[in-house]
Amino acid sequence: MFKKKSELLPERVIIRAYVSWKTRLLIVFLVSMLLAMLAWGMYEAGKRTAGAVDAASLATLSEPYHVATCLQKKRSELCTQLAELTRQFQIVQTTNEDLARQTRSLSKENNRLKEELDFFEHVMTGNTKIDNGVSIHQFNLKKDAQPGVYRYSVSMVQGGQRPKDFNGSLKFFVNLQQNDQRKTVLLTNKNAEKSFSISFKFYHRIEESFKIPPDTIVESMKVQVFEQGDSQVKLTQTAEPS
Repeated sequence: MFKKKSELLPERVIIRAYVSWKTRLLIVFLVSMLLAMLAWGMYEAGKRTAGAVDAASLATLSEPYHVATCLQKKRSELCTQLAELTRQFQIVQTTNEDLARQTRSLSKENNRLKEELDFFEHVMTGNTKIDNGVSIHQFNLKKDAQPGVYRYSVSMVQGGQRPKDFNGSLKFFVNLQQNDQRKTVLLTNKNAEKSFSISFKFYHRIEESFKIPPDTIVESMKVQVFEQGDSQVKLTQTAEPS
């Protein structure tokens, strides 16, 4: 029997060049080295970039916690405003204290002028009779608005035709009660002296204050008038607090 024509054709033969194992090993080594160098270069580049970023981030984070930097850059305006407000507050506080002192001084002077005016009005209208010689016209003791503070005032007059200047002194005694015990305290003037010097012709007024310790009660106050050169009491009068 005859075979088909296609079956009689010879089979294809593929011929490849022979590469030795040494050559193959060299190629693999070169490719591996190239990949390793490429990976190392990428690693170094990334490391440098990360280091720069970390350094910048660290500087940024650490800067706000530095006090001088904070005051100079972050809060300088706030510190300036706070200093200005503090200065203004001190000015206002000092002004208020000065006004309070002036108010007390003006109130004291106003009371003195009112009493003097009332006295001279009574004298001019004849309602107040002034005896010859020195006399105590008015003696008051009042509790002040401040805790433990008392204010006292005494006004003196001198009558008669062509009176001479009266020179003398005053002493003030305060009768206290403290811890169920009574005691008498002699007041002193601004110079720590036990007597208040006076010199006048027709009219003279003294107004002062004193402060008592806590849990102390003022029962009364007494004033004594002494003429210069005489140790004997010339006048005396007592007042209770009102």
